[in-house]
Amino acid sequence: MARATGASRMTIAKGIAELESGASPGVGRIRRAGAGRKREVDWDPELRPALVRLAEPVTRGDPQSPLRWTSLSTRRLARALQEAGHSTSHRMVAVLLHEMGYSLQGNSKTREGISHPDRDAQFQYINRCVTAQMAAGQPAISVDTKKKELVGDFKNGGREWRPKGTPERVRVHDFMIEELGKVAPYGVYDLARNQGWVSVGISHDTAAFAVASIGRWWRRMGQTAYPKARTLLVTADAGGSNGSRNRLWKVELQRLADKTGLAISVCHLPPGTSKWNKIEHRMFAFISQNWRGRPLLTHATIVSLIAGTTTTTGLKIRCELDRKTYPKGVKVTDESMASIHLEPSVFHGDWNYTIWPATIRRRK
Repeated sequence: MARATGASRMTIAKGIAELESGASPGVGRIRRAGAGRKREVDWDPELRPALVRLAEPVTRGDPQSPLRWTSLSTRRLARALQEAGHSTSHRMVAVLLHEMGYSLQGNSKTREGISHPDRDAQFQYINRCVTAQMAAGQPAISVDTKKKELVGDFKNGGREWRPKGTPERVRVHDFMIEELGKVAPYGVYDLARNQGWVSVGISHDTAAFAVASIGRWWRRMGQTAYPKARTLLVTADAGGSNGSRNRLWKVELQRLADKTGLAISVCHLPPGTSKWNKIEHRMFAFISQNWRGRPLLTHATIVSLIAGTTTTTGLKIRCELDRKTYPKGVKVTDESMASIHLEPSVFHGDWNYTIWPATIRRRK
């Protein structure tokens, strides 16, 4: 029987002895309940606590352990336990982790870093300003730069319906095509009218480009929608090309105020809260959905996909390609800053301020 089955003679002898004693094996079992080799954790009471110390999500084991700076795989954990004198395998480690309530998990974006003490007060201030601006029939906009995109036959996240077995063929590696480069879409979202403007820049994302995009929105859409406008309220992030500390941003806004005759008020979102910018989830999110799974082959493709973005709530977007070059590293002198007719708000003048046209400022 041992030769026929491959089982050991001792195992067969024990089985015969059990049958002769009158014991009947349980349903679906060959041996009686509790028979067979014990698990390592049953005769090594320190195995489970040692595994907990290694897998603990805060310290990841001893500070000197190499596991502190590596991904916690079952094989690495098993190797570390074996080096500590425990007899186990990666399969047993996986079983024990599941028994202890562990599971494979990714990162969760929930922490926003250090929160400014005036964060809530600033959001309340922005809300009051926007509400008052729209109640007066004056334009209020949200602005920001969408992430830069490679132009060409590159993979674009997402999927779209196509005939089975005919996926869009794209490049394996995302190396920029020099003659096509990247684009920086800068958006302007009209908070009252649910309409947007996007300038697709082929140069650098600078403050000059940001204000030029706002100027294009005003000439193409804003002044027609608000023929009696005297002021313009801009809500923007605290950093980037439209940051609160960006000197060129304020210089360019002064030029725009002088050209349009509008008093331009700016309210910056508190640091670390850019995802709450209205343009992000009212316009940019739908642009990303509209072009998901489609390679951004040319500049014309990008402009068409952005302009073709709509929603059930009536969102409409106009889009143009901005071929102008905007150099980086432009220095703004103290004299230029002193020439700005800037009036800081009583509450957080570094975040909230109004830039007056030169002619209006002289009359004040």
